[in-house]
Amino acid sequence: MVRDGYYYAAGLLGAAVLVACFAPPAWASLPLLLAIFFVQFFRDPDRAIPATPGAIVSPGDGHVTDVATVAIDGRPRTRISIFLSVFDVHVNRSPVSGVITKVEYRRGRFMNAMAAACADQNEQNIVTVAGEGQEVIFKQIAGLLARRIVFTKREGDVVERGERVGLIKFGSRVDVIFDPAAVVQVKRGDRVHGGSSVLAVHPVAVDQKPQPELVQAGRRNGGRS
Repeated sequence: MVRDGYYYAAGLLGAAVLVACFAPPAWASLPLLLAIFFVQFFRDPDRAIPATPGAIVSPGDGHVTDVATVAIDGRPRTRISIFLSVFDVHVNRSPVSGVITKVEYRRGRFMNAMAAACADQNEQNIVTVAGEGQEVIFKQIAGLLARRIVFTKREGDVVERGERVGLIKFGSRVDVIFDPAAVVQVKRGDRVHGGSSVLAVHPVAVDQKPQPELVQAGRRNGGRS
């Protein structure tokens, strides 16, 4: 579980005990239920990271809401949007291995993360990772309930595919933007899991030496806020 979950849960459990001591026990159910919710929300399961050369994995858990072609700096790019509900794991992971070449935090609105306009207008953190013969951009986008985006890395840091890099607190969205030469592996409505679901495969790395099919992400690198 992410460290924040312990803080929220401990505080609410303490509140439940105090309420039970000085009021009818039934009144303690609300802080107790909220404590259970936060334990669930801040869970941080280990994931098996695909070792497929050129794979672009999902940076978060949720449902694919859009697969589209967009223009970035005048060039066509593929964008996959993923909506994270309050019941999803909100730990974010790097979609590819490489070097973080740019991190840009933009303040903005807190529109519903399902709305198309939120990709440009909502508060968000935009991260560019260069490696494996490709450049991938992923966005952590705040939603209607989200009020804090956490990113634990900096420009110049080296990250591994599927490595924990931050989280978004409460309902939110992540976008992944990449070269249209990559072959998309998902469609709208698909359920994906951060670090383990392959969104697309870039052909540049196909000739690299094959690796074992899966690498277990057992060590907990990151996962903190």
